[in-house]
Amino acid sequence: MYCMQCEQTAKGVACTSFGVCGKDPETAALQDLLIYAVKDIARYAHRAGELGARDHDVDVFVVKALFTTLTNVNFDPQRFKEYMAQATAIRAKARSLYETAAKKAGKTAEKLECPVAWWEGTDDLAALIRKGGEVSIDKRIDKLGSTVAGVQELIVYGLKGVAAYADHAQILGKEDAELYAAFHEMLDYLTRKPTDANELLGRALKTGEINLKAMELLDAANTGTYGHPEPTQVRITPIKGKCILVSGHDLKDLEELLKQTEGKGINIYTHGEMLPCNAYPGLKKYKHLVGNYGGAWQVQRTEFDAFPGAILMTTNCIQKPKDSYQGRIFTSGLVGWPGVTHIANSDFTPVIKAALAAPGFAADEPAKYITVGFGHNTVMSVAGKVIDLVKQGKIRHFYLVGGCDGAKPGRNYYTEFAEQVPNDCVILTLACGKYRFNKLEFGAIDGIPRLLDVGQCNDAYSAVQIAVALAKAFDCGVNDLPLSLILSWFEQKAVAILLTLLHLGIKNIRLGPTLPAFITPDVLSILVEKFGIKPISTPKEDIAATLAA
Repeated sequence: MYCMQCEQTAKGVACTSFGVCGKDPETAALQDLLIYAVKDIARYAHRAGELGARDHDVDVFVVKALFTTLTNVNFDPQRFKEYMAQATAIRAKARSLYETAAKKAGKTAEKLECPVAWWEGTDDLAALIRKGGEVSIDKRIDKLGSTVAGVQELIVYGLKGVAAYADHAQILGKEDAELYAAFHEMLDYLTRKPTDANELLGRALKTGEINLKAMELLDAANTGTYGHPEPTQVRITPIKGKCILVSGHDLKDLEELLKQTEGKGINIYTHGEMLPCNAYPGLKKYKHLVGNYGGAWQVQRTEFDAFPGAILMTTNCIQKPKDSYQGRIFTSGLVGWPGVTHIANSDFTPVIKAALAAPGFAADEPAKYITVGFGHNTVMSVAGKVIDLVKQGKIRHFYLVGGCDGAKPGRNYYTEFAEQVPNDCVILTLACGKYRFNKLEFGAIDGIPRLLDVGQCNDAYSAVQIAVALAKAFDCGVNDLPLSLILSWFEQKAVAILLTLLHLGIKNIRLGPTLPAFITPDVLSILVEKFGIKPISTPKEDIAATLAA
């Protein structure tokens, strides 16, 4: 295997024998093959789209296939075998769509050759794994060089992140034909064997533009379905009773579970990136949604082991389950782990049975709370007061300190950074990186909390909207605001968000704990020159530099 898509790659280069995330070489090969298949499908879908023809099944499959290869989503080879069978059928549909559209338009359809006949023998898992080995990333690196192959992968990883947002939006009924077309166009572009690093980098920034559209769509889906998040105190200590823990990112799965457990005497807790769900009016109306349990995804094996109920993983962030809780953890959506029961069609009966069979919490723990729910709607409702505080010199600077969390050493930087931020500065945070410091006390500035939890990584659109609105209010550019971005990254949604920020022209972003392995020194030098992107140093040095700017 050769996998370099996440921050915790072995030796900072790539996982070549076994994934740090727990991914085995067989699954890695199947993921490489599925991405190869999706690019092939997109060639037909893009050409059909140019002739005015599209197919919803093709559109949705491409997005889901990309998402299922994102870090910590699907580790189950049998599930990937099923995806490859689906891909074969989707390819036939996309090809027919294109050829029919071409004929209707009086044109001759191109004969699109494919070096690896991936669609043959999809019922043979061993054969699929061998084919995956033929299209592995290291083979392209050997052929194209690390810079060209790395920027190609930067685009692919960005698209995987975009796919996560697009999939969540689609589940809630929000779709956009132009967004699907953009996926097909970008994937088709990659099949044309582009080798110019500067052109590829431009396409990577285009991926950031595509992601902005996807995040906007998801924001509309979430708020349109469940209302705008509102400041909410969330209990972070357990209460007595039977229980289910919901992790991942999927609001719809949480809602369905809440409906199916209503009146059954089961308390529902959020975990990880689901914490912000407690602030949505359409979700917090369920009285048995009682709070949040635990912290970020990378400590789940300890936290899930101690949780005395059932556990539901709704999207990415799953780790290899311990034997002690494998019988009471379940997956849904695109998540998969060999031997773990998968929930289909949102029928959570097995989860409920497991929760009722487990002991639950024996007693209430002393109540403790944190506050969440500072999305763009809430923050902008007090924008006038915030602007006045800036003009009065009471708020000196804003820091967006957020992104992914992980287990690799060095992430204590973000805790120390937040602790050292001066008392006249405000911290915006989102995604699971906030677990490094969101239980600390930061106080307030004239009633404005110094720590504002914007939400999930899925809510990065809110942070962008806040920055754009503040720039408009101050009649300046975003880069002229007293605002610094201190970001941590782990997987491909973080890549997509970074590309969006760069697309918007936002400069001087500090990124850590380490830079992506797929960004070579040549590409990094371009990003440094054009955008001022830089690695984190020490909290003291970075705070001093941002306040002096």
